[in-house]
Amino acid sequence: MKTFMQKTADVQRNWHLTDANGKVLGRFAVEVAKKLIGKQKPTYTPHIDAGDYVIVINAAGVEVTRNKAKTKTYSRHSNYPGGLSEITFEKLVVSNPEEVIRLAVYNMLPKNKLRTARMERLKIYPAAEHPHTSQVKES
Repeated sequence: MKTFMQKTADVQRNWHLTDANGKVLGRFAVEVAKKLIGKQKPTYTPHIDAGDYVIVINAAGVEVTRNKAKTKTYSRHSNYPGGLSEITFEKLVVSNPEEVIRLAVYNMLPKNKLRTARMERLKIYPAAEHPHTSQVKES
């Protein structure tokens, strides 16, 4: 018996609607990353980008456990002396809730050439309204 290897032309993508309201950030990011990779499909092939589209609504309602809201920091550097910028989870979820989920999912994905293509299929919205109602099938 030969091992099944999916071809790029045979990939069929579905749309998944997920609600982040009241969910823990890390556990939620794992679910989204699995769908973007396509690990839930029986035709999963590691070197083929066969994942699905994922729509995340209510991104502003995502939570973290314990006191991470005050202690978890997001850092970036401008590559100039003294150019380190830090912001806490508490402030970032108020100002830009999409970025919190985007960073969590981005770091959950494998670090390879397929990561940017997978991230393009992730659509994040801070509230319940989204423009992809025609793509999502009612189930």
